[in-house]
Order: sequence, then structure tokens, then C-alpha cells
Amino acid sequence: MSDIVKRLLLIKSEIKDLFVNNKIIKSEPNIIAVCKTFSMDKILPLIDIGHIHFGENKVQEAISKWLVVKKKHSNVKLHMVGKLQTNKVKLALQIFDYIHSLDNKKLAEKISKYEVELKKKTPLFIQVNLGNESQKSGINLEELSQFINYCKKDLSLNIIGLMCLPPLNKDPKIFFLKLNDIAKKNNLPHLSMGMTSDYLEAIRCGSTFLRIGSKIFGERKNN
Repeated sequence: MSDIVKRLLLIKSEIKDLFVNNKIIKSEPNIIAVCKTFSMDKILPLIDIGHIHFGENKVQEAISKWLVVKKKHSNVKLHMVGKLQTNKVKLALQIFDYIHSLDNKKLAEKISKYEVELKKKTPLFIQVNLGNESQKSGINLEELSQFINYCKKDLSLNIIGLMCLPPLNKDPKIFFLKLNDIAKKNNLPHLSMGMTSDYLEAIRCGSTFLRIGSKIFGERKNN
């Protein structure tokens, strides 16, 4: 058994214990194994033990790595967890099963256009800039409700939840709970929050999709 498989199984065991011992948590979250920059020989052992959720940051890398593998393993779900450029939308919709980084109106309109062309509906998370940080992408809180309504009603997008990246050096719990509250108010069932450093806190705050990379695959040599 590879170290990567062992690390994933340890995380799953940890989450199972948390779920069993914490009655507030309604269901176990999905673990997205974020495998950007890692080759398929590192990823296939996870598929072999039945893991199905994987995350990539770049469209071209996802296509080169997953096009053939997804045809062979049709149950695998691929998640776009990085910033999506508008000129890559059509390609992204053809390879990804979920997109976690819908962060502006122009991108929403492009997704809507190509979904009509491709005759498919992709589950989408709206990225929320909870800290109003200028260096981060995402919809600001004061614009979020209007943006959700625009995406769902005007563009008929399949918005299933919200995603956030809490500000560094601040307690993530504050932001996770805020995102959970906003999702409930907007009748959105899913939350994409929690990474290697804070996934247990994210679970306690209602996360349904965790984005875990280095704790599974180890440290990356590049980004």
C-alpha cells in the first residue's frame, strides 16, 4: 500500500471518528483529493481503492491527465478548484464534473452559453470573498444574493453551493460558520470549504466538500 493511500485512509478514519462522535455533523463530507502537479501513477492507487473525487487547478493539465482515465473509470468525479479563465470555459465543461470557482458575472455568462451548446448542466459553487480581500477572487458579500439570483434565474445555472478561502492568519471557523449561514439563507445545500490545514474545523461547520492536497499527496515541488 502506497504512502498516499495510507494518508487518505487515515484522513477518512479521522473524519469517520469525528462524524460518529459529533451529533451536530449530519453527514460525512466528500474528500476531493487535490492532485495538481502530481502524475497519474500517484493518483491511480487512490482510484484502485475506490476513491472517486479528485481536484485540479488548471484546465490543460486536467485534460492531459484525465481524458483517457475518465473514459476507463466513468465513476470518477473531477473538480475544478482553481481559478477558471473565461477562454477555457468550453474545455473545462467537457472535462470537469464540478466547478468550485465561479467568481464573476462574465464567467457565469460564458458557462451558461457553453452549457447550452454542450447540452449539459454542471454543478457549480460560487466563490465568496468573505474577507473582502483585494488579492483574492470571489463575490463580495454585499453582491452575493443578487449574483446567486442572476445565476439561477437569469442564466439557469446549477448553483449547488458556496466556496471560500478564509483569510490567512485568522480563525477559519468564523468564516466557515458565516458561509454556512449564507448558504442556508439562499437554500444552497453544499459548502466547499476546508483544506489540509483546517478541514476538521470545516467539517464541524457543515462542509460537504473538502479540498485536501498536500496531506494526501505530500508537498508539491511546484505550483
